[in-house]
Amino acid sequence: MNRLLWSFAAVAGLLAAAVLWSVQSGSLQVSLPQLLRGLASGTDDNVAVIRDLRLPRIIVAMFSGAALAVSGVLLQSVMRSPLADAGVIGISSGAGFVALTMVTIFPAFFFWMPLFAFLGGAFACLLVFSLSWKSGLQPLRLILVGIAVNATFTGLGQSFNYRGSYAVTTVNMATTSIFNLKTWEDVRVLALYGTVGLILALLVSPWCNVLMLQDKTAQNLGLRVSRVRVAVSAVAVLLAATATAIGGLIAFVGLLVPHIARLLVGSDHRLLIPFTALAGALLILTADTLGRTVLAPVEIPASIIMTVIGGPFLIFLLRKGEVSHGDQ
Repeated sequence: MNRLLWSFAAVAGLLAAAVLWSVQSGSLQVSLPQLLRGLASGTDDNVAVIRDLRLPRIIVAMFSGAALAVSGVLLQSVMRSPLADAGVIGISSGAGFVALTMVTIFPAFFFWMPLFAFLGGAFACLLVFSLSWKSGLQPLRLILVGIAVNATFTGLGQSFNYRGSYAVTTVNMATTSIFNLKTWEDVRVLALYGTVGLILALLVSPWCNVLMLQDKTAQNLGLRVSRVRVAVSAVAVLLAATATAIGGLIAFVGLLVPHIARLLVGSDHRLLIPFTALAGALLILTADTLGRTVLAPVEIPASIIMTVIGGPFLIFLLRKGEVSHGDQ
């Protein structure tokens, strides 16, 4: 119990420190007392710039990281494989492609972009499941099919670069994961859909624990395995699609964070999911802050930083042979 408390306290403290660091990092810097006074009074121009430009970016980065990390946990429980990640197996790219298509055709429907992304992510998830299924789900086949689906949708999304200026701007924002143009409207959309997804993830956490067992054992415990898999997958797709629609395509978050979280808090999803949400928020906020400060004024997208970190980690998992968790 002490280890659990210390783990939660440590990640929460690091997240708070990362928020303060991110707020005070950049060309415009203010002290914490000045920031608090300016936010309360609304008369400080420097604080107003931070409030309107930097704070939305911070909140979007945290929500995106939390959503992607929890999505990874849910997908791994459904597929019983630590290799499952929305960014790796094509769910995020499918969500991004459909969302970009719809928002380009119907720009006024921006608020519904996460729902369009959900439809695209669900279609990509269905493709991966159906193409990977052969007398059961084999983790290696799953990851290979997912990579192929991801490449297909990524290529389709990049095709927007050759159509109209609005599409070019939109696809660049969605695929590079630079959060510098995020607004409070983005925060409102992401907070609405993301909060719903995170609450649903907590509600299905007991099902995730049972899904780690053999299907026959889960059925004997009264769980309707097929229906539960669909429900949990839908929540995972909602979280990944929401993060992708607003935050852009970021891979390996749902691969890296849950693996480390299990080492710290165990495999009980009732604890694993909230811890993973905090750790995912910390990881993406740190990556985004590093990306905009290390080579300032040039910015490195958070997606590039995560790819540099996540690629070797995926190789590590494959070489280690940890292709499944739970009882088979």
